[in-house]
Amino acid sequence: MTLSWLQIVRLGLVQMCLGAIVVLTTSTLNRLMVVELSLPAVLPGLLVALHYGIQITRPNWGFLSDTGGHRTRWIVGGMLVLAFGGLGAAFGVLVLEASFTLGLAVSILAYALIGLGVGASGTSLLALLATATAPRRRAAAATITWLMMIAGIAVTAATVGAFLDPYTPALLIKIVAIVAGSAVMLTLLAVWGIEARVIARAEPDAMPFLEGMKEIWAERRARHFTIFVFLSMTAYFMQELILEPYAGLVFAFTPGQSTSLSGAQNGGVFIGMLTVGLMATGLRIGSLRSWVVAGCLGSAAALAIIAIAGQIAETVPLAPAVVLLGVFNGMFAVAAIGAMMALAGQGRGQREGTRMGLWGAAQAIAAGFGGLLGAAAVDTMRALTDAASAFGTVFLFEALLFLAAAFMAFRIIEGRAPRPNPHLVPGE
Repeated sequence: MTLSWLQIVRLGLVQMCLGAIVVLTTSTLNRLMVVELSLPAVLPGLLVALHYGIQITRPNWGFLSDTGGHRTRWIVGGMLVLAFGGLGAAFGVLVLEASFTLGLAVSILAYALIGLGVGASGTSLLALLATATAPRRRAAAATITWLMMIAGIAVTAATVGAFLDPYTPALLIKIVAIVAGSAVMLTLLAVWGIEARVIARAEPDAMPFLEGMKEIWAERRARHFTIFVFLSMTAYFMQELILEPYAGLVFAFTPGQSTSLSGAQNGGVFIGMLTVGLMATGLRIGSLRSWVVAGCLGSAAALAIIAIAGQIAETVPLAPAVVLLGVFNGMFAVAAIGAMMALAGQGRGQREGTRMGLWGAAQAIAAGFGGLLGAAAVDTMRALTDAASAFGTVFLFEALLFLAAAFMAFRIIEGRAPRPNPHLVPGE
């Protein structure tokens, strides 16, 4: 048997839970450190970079998934570790207010747990999807699970934003505990019995991990796509740690308002993904390459608008520009997912998990590097100029990276999908 549509949606719930916990650390907790505690933006940047850096182990999880079995325990175990990490990160913010040294130690441990949890659970989930999903359903399965993750991020950010005002430390811990506990319970229900009912192919040979990675890196398409993922995701994540502080410092948003802004942005991402899915797979409008390029170019334009808005904050509202950024980010992301699912099955057989682990590691490293780069650049620029100009300069640099990613996508991504699997990639 392979995964049914209902089982694919159930596994998508796990992605939704992953996004729900992680968004608290990258939006709400980040904003509290920078605005309420007046800490430099580079501190949460380093912590988030730590959790992304630990995800360099993703290829290992993927390789283990390729060599056989027991993915459910990694999915559930990873979610448990992630939940404890998220709760610890919230507690770390409270401790930072009283003792910087102790709070930093708690935060480092918590964000390390977050990285381990996301790496183990997320990569094992993708490996199960890749090996147990019928080839004709792979692209649709990736789109469904990604959209559900974005929905979890958007709903969590908007809901937490509504309940967090007026902010108190006790309320923060209560909300994070509810989100983390609910994520673990929902994950258990979502994966219960699925792996036992499907046939997930296992790699027959016991090749060492490093040899397996060398084989994948020797594949030209896999190598070039890895480089593209790193560049584009650096651009994608640069604004992640500075958008809410930007809203608070330049536009005087409250913690609840800025958290809701992140929810609105991710709502835009959801709309962008859904639009491309309907247009490219349903109506067959546009190729994979055209949607990736359009998403990158649109993201660059939206970032330019956000940068300009800070100079005339009284006349240009921030929220519509942020939603527009989310829409174009979603367009780019869903097209990239289509390429990833198609390429995962190409080259040496039964290496889907290892390839996705490699691209997941490239994304994680880029996310940590991009977030840290954005935060550090803002701190540097704020020492030289006012807040609006500092943030605006960084947003414009991010726009330039998106332009570079658009050029690279045009050069390396085929305009049409590979012939052997014509229905796997949106736009074919």
